[in-house]
Amino acid sequence: MRPAERAAELRRAIAHHRRLYYELDAPEIPDADFDALIDALGAIEAAHPELVTPDSPTQQVGSAPSAAFAPAAHRVPMMSLDKVVSFEELVAWGSRTKRLLGLEEEAAAGLRFVCEPKIDGLSISITYDRGRYARAATRGDGRVGEDVTENVRTIEAVPLELAVDPAELPADLEVRGEVYLPIAAFEELNARQQAAGEKLFANPRNAAAGSLRQRDPKVTAGRALSVFAYQVVSADLAPAGPEAAASGEEAVELETAATLGRQSDSLELLGRIGFPVNPEIEVVTGLEAVYDFCQRLEARRHALGYEIDGAVVKIDDVSLQRRLGATSHAPRWEVAYKFPPEERSTLLEAIMVSIGRTGRATPFAKLRPVRVGGSTVSLASLHNEDQVALKDVRPGDTVVVRKAGDVIPEVVGPVLSERPPGLEPWAFPACCPVCHQPLVRLEGEADTYCVNADCPGQQRQRIAHFASRGAMDIEGLGEQRVHQLIEAGLVSDATDLYRLEVAQLASLEGFAELSARNLVAAIDASRDRPLPNLLVALGIRHVGATVAHALARAFGALDRIMAASREELEATEGIGSIIAASIAAHFGADHNRAFVDRLRQAGVSFGGAAVPPAAPQNLLGKSIVVTGTLEAFSREGAEAAITSRGGKSPGSVSPRTTAVVAGSSPGAAKLTKAEQLGIPILDEAGFRQLLESGELPAAG
Repeated sequence: MRPAERAAELRRAIAHHRRLYYELDAPEIPDADFDALIDALGAIEAAHPELVTPDSPTQQVGSAPSAAFAPAAHRVPMMSLDKVVSFEELVAWGSRTKRLLGLEEEAAAGLRFVCEPKIDGLSISITYDRGRYARAATRGDGRVGEDVTENVRTIEAVPLELAVDPAELPADLEVRGEVYLPIAAFEELNARQQAAGEKLFANPRNAAAGSLRQRDPKVTAGRALSVFAYQVVSADLAPAGPEAAASGEEAVELETAATLGRQSDSLELLGRIGFPVNPEIEVVTGLEAVYDFCQRLEARRHALGYEIDGAVVKIDDVSLQRRLGATSHAPRWEVAYKFPPEERSTLLEAIMVSIGRTGRATPFAKLRPVRVGGSTVSLASLHNEDQVALKDVRPGDTVVVRKAGDVIPEVVGPVLSERPPGLEPWAFPACCPVCHQPLVRLEGEADTYCVNADCPGQQRQRIAHFASRGAMDIEGLGEQRVHQLIEAGLVSDATDLYRLEVAQLASLEGFAELSARNLVAAIDASRDRPLPNLLVALGIRHVGATVAHALARAFGALDRIMAASREELEATEGIGSIIAASIAAHFGADHNRAFVDRLRQAGVSFGGAAVPPAAPQNLLGKSIVVTGTLEAFSREGAEAAITSRGGKSPGSVSPRTTAVVAGSSPGAAKLTKAEQLGIPILDEAGFRQLLESGELPAAG
């Protein structure tokens, strides 16, 4: 395709998606895909300047305001931001800035920057007349927005009267910020939408925009919107003269006398007059410190309670901002550092169904591999039959895939404009894809089950769970190896593992004499796992590590737990009525008691007769990650020491982690993430102190 034809095609696609995003609050594709369209058009225009037109999307800001609202002209344009996605691009932006300002190397290295989260919301302009709320407008196309005065009035975080003497401020004062929907409010809103049988919002940004642009302010008032303010603008101080007006140069922050000569001063003023200012904002010196802020913010992005898609970096000195000015669409003195996208679109090749250890049949998407959230995704969850129907995704669709942090990737929905004609809705299979027996969905339940207890799919998952870390921890026995053993007819349930012989394994593909001996030795060692591990391995509903340790502390042996009444179980600290009922029901089933008897015959330890003393619960609410090899603790022993004291010992580092215990040969990725998040890293001595006192050792 010729460059001119490709450019025209890209402009049509961008116009279509821009209207969906800005005017209808109904985006079909992720931001990253939209940015890719803009970047592709920009590359063509850079190579062929003659193709650049004044109305090209690369020369525009936002989109035309909706006719549903009265127009609201901005006396100072609301511009977009140029973006960078790497340290190299950040340095290139800094080099251009240094060149435009004519700074020497030393002066450039000493530049101060204001760094703040880039909130994934809706830009807003709020005007005050003599300190009283007067008008609010969306960005629109940057020059004319939509008048949403009455809607913004309902946002609790927006002050209706500024908290200072109006005489201290210009009569006409404008505050700019970002309206957003906290994640908790977004989830609650979608729950209400689903209960009412209405369309779900794709993401918090989409929900915030849709909530703000309601014709009825009462609807907006019920949506729990909030705002972060980031800029003070005085129209009286907008750049004067035709040259400034033609360039669209943005006004600087308000300067009353010489008190607000820095962007950071303006942020302090915003806080004083009653606006929420983002607490994550930092003022740093030099681009390396800017990049460090961006890295730390990215590592914490899922702990903030609201969605961000990057950081905004601004030169702090207002006089330098004035000297730099702006291009036709973006200030030169600030830039957006974009994080890797957590949403992308790709082809849904097939919808398949997996069978879990309880027989639950879960649909999942087989995708054309796509890079999302820093990793390649080819499979994604679809949860259950109702979710597939609600999202109306069909094999052959282009779909939006989301992967936030460590969360399992999920399909958000289809890109309907790209749906090929004739695609039929997907129907949940009537039979199990593994054993081909009927699938059953109980009345009032969202999940569908294979009720054939001998289903190989369930067998595989049950045995894999039994052997997993946190349960019997049989090294070298993953799901694929379990599948091989079932296919070879060597095992049908976990108790068969204890009858495996080296000669049987050595005859299988992928095994040699040594690997067969190692697996048999690992299975044999699992006979002596602590009681909490065995309880987890049994796969009792609602019984995880914390509950298993509570049961072990209270009863001391599996036989005592099996003999306990529901009332005795419920009287155990940490065991509620639902968990007690689940435990009683599990051991009341003949096939589960028979399984336990077979484990007894295999020599599996069921715990001692004496009830162990309860450890002090000094780690309640704490999450301790263990990595590497400790001298005085096995991995299981270290985790048991944590959980027996009321703490948690997950396998990965997150913003909620209290500390990381590092033995010899620790996981490099865990240590790196802990350092990025500022999480304390303890040696074995520090771990012992933590166990004894419940407090982190003082930094030495």
